[in-house]
Amino acid sequence: MAKEEIRVRFAPSPTGPFHIGGARSALFNWLVARKLGGKMVLRIEDTDLKRSSRESEENIKAALKWLGMDWDEGVDVGGPYGPYRQTERLDIYKKYTDQLLAEGKAYYCFCTDEELEAERQALLKEGKMPRYMGKCRNLTPEQQEQLRAEGRKPSIRLRVPADETIVVHDLVRGDVEFDSNGIGDFVIVKSDGIPTYNYAVVIDDSLMHITHVIRAEEHLSNTPRQLLVYEALGFKQPVFGHISLILGKDHTKMSKRHGATSVDQYRQLGYLPEGIDNFLALLGWAPNSEQEIFTMQELIQQFSMEHVAKNPAVFDLDKLNWINGKHMRQLSDEDFMTVAVPHMEKAGFMTGKEDTAKQAWLRRVILTAKNHVDFGAQVPQVLSMYFTDEFDFENAEAAAVLQEATVPAVMKMLFEELPKLSPVDGPNVKALFKKIQKTTKLGGKAVFMPIRVALTGNQHGPELAEMVPLLGIERTLKRIQDSLTKAGIKF
Repeated sequence: MAKEEIRVRFAPSPTGPFHIGGARSALFNWLVARKLGGKMVLRIEDTDLKRSSRESEENIKAALKWLGMDWDEGVDVGGPYGPYRQTERLDIYKKYTDQLLAEGKAYYCFCTDEELEAERQALLKEGKMPRYMGKCRNLTPEQQEQLRAEGRKPSIRLRVPADETIVVHDLVRGDVEFDSNGIGDFVIVKSDGIPTYNYAVVIDDSLMHITHVIRAEEHLSNTPRQLLVYEALGFKQPVFGHISLILGKDHTKMSKRHGATSVDQYRQLGYLPEGIDNFLALLGWAPNSEQEIFTMQELIQQFSMEHVAKNPAVFDLDKLNWINGKHMRQLSDEDFMTVAVPHMEKAGFMTGKEDTAKQAWLRRVILTAKNHVDFGAQVPQVLSMYFTDEFDFENAEAAAVLQEATVPAVMKMLFEELPKLSPVDGPNVKALFKKIQKTTKLGGKAVFMPIRVALTGNQHGPELAEMVPLLGIERTLKRIQDSLTKAGIKF
């Protein structure tokens, strides 16, 4: 017998910006499909008519493409089991609903929202789990006609068998048991004729031959209802894998306060798709080694659902920045420029219309940021010192550096020797600092630190041998002189 083809799906609801949690689910599905030579299906679950929009759908597709996740079947691509938007599949759902009604496995429910809420409150008052108690379960055709005549529009409920244990066999969590008595007959088609999520998803996954349903842990509680639909329709169950929740660093549910949460926000901030993918893969999956920086190809080779953890994953923005920073340093100079330039233009540090000499200078300046930034939006911030000579000391500690007794001797020699440098390049600047050390008999820190603070106002930053050639002798000495004047230092 031929080996069954692995088929996974990512089925988002287009009801808002595409968030990190959705991207993580998409990535795990995509990695499974690519590793096992299977197919990835992109289906749009747009039956929430009020909140769904084509704009959100486009946002999802654009984010997936940016992250490097393609799909073999689905919206935009087509395939043998379409259509791939739920609102275009209503006639398919109706066919199965008619079948369930004819077989007595489903029935019309005429209860109003008010009646259902009253029932819910009564059960809560008794300390019981709210569920539908089956009021319309055994209505006669005459009673149904009477209720229709009153203008009531029925929903359709699935008959849930009593006293059954429903077992979800889960790749991540093992066997999880649910009691059918706690579920109650649930709605599969709303009174407006639109199928509910738990109903449509089963029909779609079955007809699209999905073999593995890999999704977020919050869907685990939906799974017993879905298994009941599989059983009622005589469909084969897929393999389920529910991946852990993503929590903030404070172990509360992920929210905006833990950092930007939509994929597009990260794109706009100049994160790299490779960095985001690498970080997302480690939210819930543990590799077999200490390796933390992965290419997409390495992720495909090493990923497996066996190493996906049950415990919640923690979204740590510092970790994301560290990972993305590692990927930034691996970029070629050209690719780094492509990431950095839009942010430099947005900050007003360049226009894109500079002459050749200014372009060459800007390129040299921008490339100095490569080892000092974690994402694109940080580039202008790191490089601002090259575009303004107005700055303050970062703190009292930095200002105090210029009050050291050895500072005048260092500055006197710097002002004498720097104008003689030719050419003004990294090696010559380094040689000059060594000469100052030797002549003044001072350690490196006593020479470098006051020059750095006087030049930038900060105790940390890019190499001085990198900065001085880019600022030039005149600007370098003027900036230092202004700082010394501010600090009351004479030499």
